[in-house]
Amino acid sequence: MSYQPNYESLSTHPLPAWFDDAKFGIMITWGLYSVPAWAEMKGDLTEIIARDGWPAVYRHNPYAEWYLNTIQIDGSPAQQHHHATYGENFAYEDFAPIFNRECQKWNPAEWGELFSRAGAKYTILITKHCDTFTLWPSDFVTTRVPHPYCASRDIVGAYCDAMRAAGISPGLYYCAGMDWVYNPAVFRGFEDGFANIPQDPEYVARCRAHWYELIDRYQPSVMWGDIAYPLDPKLPEIMAYYYNHVPDGVINDRFAQTRTDDSPFDPELLLMVEPPHFDFRTPEYTSYETIPSHKWECVRGIGHSFGYNALEGDADYVAADKLIALLVDIVSKNGNLLLGVGPAADGSIPPLQVDRLQKLGDWLAVNGEAIYGTRPHTRAEGSTREGMLLRFTRKADALYVIPLGSPAGSLTLEGVEIPAAATVHLLGHDEPLAWTQHDGDLSIQLPSGISGYAPALRLSGVLSG
Repeated sequence: MSYQPNYESLSTHPLPAWFDDAKFGIMITWGLYSVPAWAEMKGDLTEIIARDGWPAVYRHNPYAEWYLNTIQIDGSPAQQHHHATYGENFAYEDFAPIFNRECQKWNPAEWGELFSRAGAKYTILITKHCDTFTLWPSDFVTTRVPHPYCASRDIVGAYCDAMRAAGISPGLYYCAGMDWVYNPAVFRGFEDGFANIPQDPEYVARCRAHWYELIDRYQPSVMWGDIAYPLDPKLPEIMAYYYNHVPDGVINDRFAQTRTDDSPFDPELLLMVEPPHFDFRTPEYTSYETIPSHKWECVRGIGHSFGYNALEGDADYVAADKLIALLVDIVSKNGNLLLGVGPAADGSIPPLQVDRLQKLGDWLAVNGEAIYGTRPHTRAEGSTREGMLLRFTRKADALYVIPLGSPAGSLTLEGVEIPAAATVHLLGHDEPLAWTQHDGDLSIQLPSGISGYAPALRLSGVLSG
C-alpha cells in the first residue's frame, strides 16, 4: 500500500504484528552526557513529581542526559558538580572530543549479543538528544558549535548492522521538541516545555532533513520522536515517506505540534499531547491500571536515569524480581516494555545493568512463551487463595497465568474455571500438573522442588482459538 502525505491516509496504517508480538525492547541513551555521567540521586521521575512538584524535576533532574540543562540552573547541585569537576569555563560542547575518542573503543557486536541474551526483540538508539549532537555523520551538522558536532564514527549504522545480525529490529530516536543549541532557553519548570520548541526555519529544515537521512540510510523499524515536533506542515510527508520505505515500521506518539502548554497532558502517566497520528502510546516510568484498547509502550530506565549515571548503585536499579513483575504486568495490559540502558562513554554497558538484563533474559528463556506473541486476556489481574497476585495473557487456546511471587506446593487460582479436558503445564516442565476445580477456583499441584520468581503456567484447551 502507498501512503499519501496526509493524516487520513496515515490513519489506515495497521499496527504490524511484529511490534505487538515483541513485548520487550531496549532503549539505548548514549551521547556527550555519557562523559560526565552525573545526575542527582532523587529517585524516579514520578517520585520526584509526587513528592516535590515539577520545578524540582528540572533543578534536581534524575536524568543524566539532561546534564546540559541542569548545569545551567544557577545553584543547582549539577552546576556545582560541573564547576568543581571541570571548571567554570568548561563548556558542555567540550565533551565532544572526549566522547569521539572514547566511542572508538565501542564494539557493537557486544550490544547485539547482550540484548539478544536479555530477550529483547527490538531496540531504540538515541540518535540526537536535546543537545543536538548526532550519532551519525549527517550532511546537516550544526555550525553553531565550535567542535565538529557529530560522532566521529557512524554509530547509527554500526548499531543497525549489529542489531540485525543478532535478529533484533533496530529503531531510532530523534528529539525535535527540544534543542538547547537552537533554543538555549533554560528549562526550570513544566511551563517552559512546549512553548520553547525551536521554530526557526533553519531548525525545522534540519529536523526534516535528519529524518529523511535516518530513513534512507538505516530503514529503522521504529520512528521514535520525543517531546513534540516543530510547526512544520510537512510532517505528514515525512511519516508517509517512512511507511512507504519501511512498510512494517511503527511511529510513536511524541510528534505533537503545539506552542503552548494548554493542550491535554496526563501528569500521572507522563503522556505527551496526543498528535494527529501514532501507532502506539508511550507513558514514562509508569503504567496503566487496566487494559487499554490501544497499543502502548512503557518507557523507563533500568535505574532512575536513561543515560548512564555513575552515582547509581545496585539499590538504584530495578531489582530482578521487580523487573520481571514489571514486564509481566505491562504485557498483561496490552503493552510493551521499553527498558532504558545507559552505556558509558566508551560504549560499554555497566556491569549492574548487564546483571539485570541477564537475569531478565534467564527468566524469559524459560517463560517467554507466556510473553512473546500473546494478547491480553479478558482481565489482566487476579489473585490466589494464598494471597499471591496473578497476571494473565493468552495465545490461541491457551491461557497463561503468572504468579507474582515464588509459589511452592499448591496454588489455588481464584475465579479461574477450565474444562475437564484442559491440561495444565508449568513452563520448563514436560509433565502435566494435577489440578482440581472447586467452587469456581482452580487448585494446581506444583512440582516438588521448584524455585524461582514468577513461574508461568500454561492452561491449554481453555480458550476458543
